Amino acid sequence: MALVEFHVEGHVAVASMNNGENRFNPAFLDALLGTLDAIETRTEATVLVLRSSHEKIFSNGIDLEWLVSIIQKKDLATAKAFFYRFNDLIKRLLTYPLIAVAAISGHAFAAGAIFGCAFDFRFMRSDRGFFCLPEVDLGLCFLPGMNAVLSRVIPSDTLVEMQLTGVRLTADMCLAHHIVKGAYHHHQLMDEVMAFAQQVNKQRSTVGELKARLNRSVIRSIDVEDVAYIESGQFIPKEAISGPKAH
Repeated sequence: MALVEFHVEGHVAVASMNNGENRFNPAFLDALLGTLDAIETRTEATVLVLRSSHEKIFSNGIDLEWLVSIIQKKDLATAKAFFYRFNDLIKRLLTYPLIAVAAISGHAFAAGAIFGCAFDFRFMRSDRGFFCLPEVDLGLCFLPGMNAVLSRVIPSDTLVEMQLTGVRLTADMCLAHHIVKGAYHHHQLMDEVMAFAQQVNKQRSTVGELKARLNRSVIRSIDVEDVAYIESGQFIPKEAISGPKAH
């Protein structure tokens, strides 16, 4: 089974992440970006729906086991390339000419939550799964671009609480804070997501330009501010290297 696969239903491309807990590493990032390219160039779809094939996890964030091993080998070039590649994925979604909808069918933790915030709309499973930024407990800090992506979706007071306490938000809490557009039981989630997706069918060129303009400041944070942190190796504190390997 491919790490990411898709099929088309009418004007909606439905992509599935099949990478276990869908932790981000180079192979998974390449698969996601390749799928976005394939949908744009090989189909006439105007809406993207992304879901996870894992029964309880949307994405558990960065593959820290892989990343820490790379850093311990002092292969900083590979580590830097990974963060630039992750940023490529986020920027791709922020300017993607299709309306992008995330079906968050389980836990969205750390970079998985950031990834979810790069979509235009989010729907979340209500009977299982948390939306959480646990970096404070892992000794990790966010890049400026990551903060910009989160800020475009999460209210400032909620974001402060999430980052400084690591609080886990349920789907209903996310709905109350307008982080997600809908919260539904697992058996209803995809039906509701697809019903929404079928209602929106907009011209690609207009959607892409609108998104590029809406997200210009976020993209600038990624392209300009992140570079200094990545190039100086400030993407992961040294004390975190020997700490927990769950992200």
